[in-house]
Amino acid sequence: MLKYRDVAKKIQQAIYQQNLPKDTQLPNIEGLINQYQVSRTTIIKALNCLERHGVIYQVQGSGIFVRQLQKRGYLNFLESHGFSVDLNNSPNSSQVFNVDIVQPSSQVKQNLQCEDGEEIYFIKRLRKFEDKIYALERSYYRRKMVGYLNKEIAEHSIFSYIKDILKINIGFSDKYFKAIKLDEQTANYLGLSAGDPALCVEEIFYTSAGEPFDFSTIIYHYDNAKFYVQSNSK
Repeated sequence: MLKYRDVAKKIQQAIYQQNLPKDTQLPNIEGLINQYQVSRTTIIKALNCLERHGVIYQVQGSGIFVRQLQKRGYLNFLESHGFSVDLNNSPNSSQVFNVDIVQPSSQVKQNLQCEDGEEIYFIKRLRKFEDKIYALERSYYRRKMVGYLNKEIAEHSIFSYIKDILKINIGFSDKYFKAIKLDEQTANYLGLSAGDPALCVEEIFYTSAGEPFDFSTIIYHYDNAKFYVQSNSK
C-alpha cells in the first residue's frame, strides 16, 4: 500500500473508532506529521485523499474538520472499494454459494479482455448486513492475476485479500447502472418475487496499471439496500 493511503486509512480509522462528530477539528498538518511520523507531502496527499472520499473537509486558514460520518448500513454509491468496506467488515456479510474455475462467457471475456483459453474464477454470493439480504453478487476474477481463491476467502473481503496478501494495486473501475425486473431464480436468492424491481450494477475493476481483473454484476434488494453519495466541488 502506498504510504499516503496507509496514513489516510489510519486517520479514517481513528475518526470512526473515536466516533468523532461532524465538524470536529483534527490536528493541523504539523500535528499530523508528528503523530504519524511521515513527511509533509505524505500528509497532504493523505488529507486530499480523505477529502475526495468525503471523510474530512479542509478550510483554508481554519483547519481540518470531520464531515458527516457515514450512516450505518449505507453503501457508498460512487466509491469502488468493495462491499465489505462500506459495512465495516460486519460478520456474516457474505453467504457463498460457489467458487468455481470456468471458461468465461463472451460477455465476461470481452469485459476482462481475456485471452483465448484463459480460465477465470466464478463466485456467487449473497451480501448481507445484520441478517438482511442486500444483494446477489456474481463475480468473475482472472485466474492468471488472482492466482488462488476459495470459499473461506470469499466469505470475507476478497479485495482485502487481493491488496494485502496478493499485493495487487487496485486502481479504478468502470460502473454501469440499470433498473431491471427480477427473474425467478434471482428473486428466489433475494427472497423477493419474480417481476419485482431491482437495481443492477455492472462493474469492471482494474489494477493501477489499467489491466482488468474483476467483472462483477450486483443486483440489489429494492427494500433493504441503502445508498449514499458524498460529493466535492473540487
